[in-house]
Amino acid sequence: MIVYDLRCTHGHRFEGWFGSSTDFEDQKARGLVECPQCGTGDIGKAPMAPAVSAKGNTVADVAPAAVDDGQPVSNMPPSPEVQKAMEALASAQAKALEKSTWVGKDFAKQSREMHYGERDETAIHGQTTMEEARALVDEGVPVAPLPFPVAPPDELN
Repeated sequence: MIVYDLRCTHGHRFEGWFGSSTDFEDQKARGLVECPQCGTGDIGKAPMAPAVSAKGNTVADVAPAAVDDGQPVSNMPPSPEVQKAMEALASAQAKALEKSTWVGKDFAKQSREMHYGERDETAIHGQTTMEEARALVDEGVPVAPLPFPVAPPDELN
């Protein structure tokens, strides 16, 4: 798992977790990476400090580095507690998706149809834009973002 500090063109910073170094580029190219604050897909990697291991018999007193906008950038791997929590969350998401159907970019349409009684309710997951997700929430359609990106079934090994 690789963690990148990301930044949108509006200066919003956020963290993204990816399975490999090429996953970020692949997901960005497919429009799956969006700023959680403004919804733009114009995302790039923010400057990051490399994680350098301390000598085995010393404890480093490391303060978070800051970049040009003054926001801290982590240069440490997640703590074991955070890593354990992320693994538990990923496992819970995988279990929830076992009984859910991938509907791809048809997610907003099918969610509305279920909400308005035009089709039977069932567990679905898919893709939508940030603007469309906000519109669903404004309409009262019960939706929630997944904590981790999901690859479409036809793109899995």
